[in-house]
Amino acid sequence: MAMTIASDETTRICDHCDRAIPSSNIDLHYAHCSRNLEKCKVCGDMVPKKHAEEHFLNTHAPVTCSLCSETMEREILAIHKGENCPQRIVTCEFCEFPLPAIDLAEHQEVCGNRTELCHLCNRYIRLRERYNHERRCNGIPEDNVGSSRDVRPAEREQGAQRMQPPSEYSWRLLVFTIATAGIAILLGSLFFQKTMETGPVI
Repeated sequence: MAMTIASDETTRICDHCDRAIPSSNIDLHYAHCSRNLEKCKVCGDMVPKKHAEEHFLNTHAPVTCSLCSETMEREILAIHKGENCPQRIVTCEFCEFPLPAIDLAEHQEVCGNRTELCHLCNRYIRLRERYNHERRCNGIPEDNVGSSRDVRPAEREQGAQRMQPPSEYSWRLLVFTIATAGIAILLGSLFFQKTMETGPVI
């Protein structure tokens, strides 16, 4: 018990730095501590007064993101650059092209609508649907509603209708027109020949 009391009496708490100091040195310590050290208002560390501003600037002062120029606390800069910065570089999940995060949504909206041929079922699949398609594709070609394979037979049928031979009436009209034109040309030729043989009238 006597040793404990003696131990308690050997140290005192410095009013400036809150450290336990040997009682025999407390006055000398306090004079040096209060003259040369300063408690950081942010973290509470005791730093030399001549380096207090440097300590604040290097440890606690707001910093600017080098990518987007946003100002923030130094403690969150690393998280900001890795997860939140709109200018951080990310990769498109469809084409693996690197681009700023702020442009990713617009890029993937277009990129994901591109199509690639599935070599199992011979269908063209949107890139955004490729993963789910590959999981359920059984390799059997499927009919696509509105696809070119469904449209072409109809187009061929319409084309065949357009290429059908003309009706009998149309044939008669065509023959009559050709015959009339031929007769007109023949009569004109004969008249011209007759005029040349008789010579001009004086």
